[in-house]
Amino acid sequence: MKRLFDFVLSLLVAVLLIIPIVLLAITVRLTSKGSALYWSDRVGQDNQIFKMPKFRSMKVDTPAVATHLLEDPKSVLTPIGDFLRKSSLDELPQLWCILKGDMSFVGPRPALYNQDDLIALRTEKGVHVLPVGLTGWAQVNGRDELPIPQKVDLDVEYLKRQSFFFDMYILWLTFIKVIRRDGVSH
Repeated sequence: MKRLFDFVLSLLVAVLLIIPIVLLAITVRLTSKGSALYWSDRVGQDNQIFKMPKFRSMKVDTPAVATHLLEDPKSVLTPIGDFLRKSSLDELPQLWCILKGDMSFVGPRPALYNQDDLIALRTEKGVHVLPVGLTGWAQVNGRDELPIPQKVDLDVEYLKRQSFFFDMYILWLTFIKVIRRDGVSH
């Protein structure tokens, strides 16, 4: 049921937002060198690696590490990168991953392939069995501001509480957080 919901909703959202998505891609290309999309290796369900796209918000030579590990994250942003990240519009290309089945709308956020501490803790706690998501319980409870153990504790809580109605609640909270730009630190 969750996969069917994800597929239908992602298709609907992609069709409704096709013009803004194309305009954002053009804007990214016109404001900085490099492609409009940045594809990163991410850890999905059962620790499988997949390619996840985002609109490129950072310069092309930025190291592939979690943003909080960069010495000065603001210095590597493209001219519209800060806006893309704070508005969460950089995440729109992930609709492709939801359509493909690599992601869900709701689940733990996919870790970077080199976030060994996060991957190990999720595996230890059994969270790795969940489909990764565009948003999740940890994202609506702190997003970038949470330390890894606290994120994983929230992922464990989601694992125990997951249901269609809980997913709808998380999607609603995500909408509110994005509108208010809550929890984005970089």
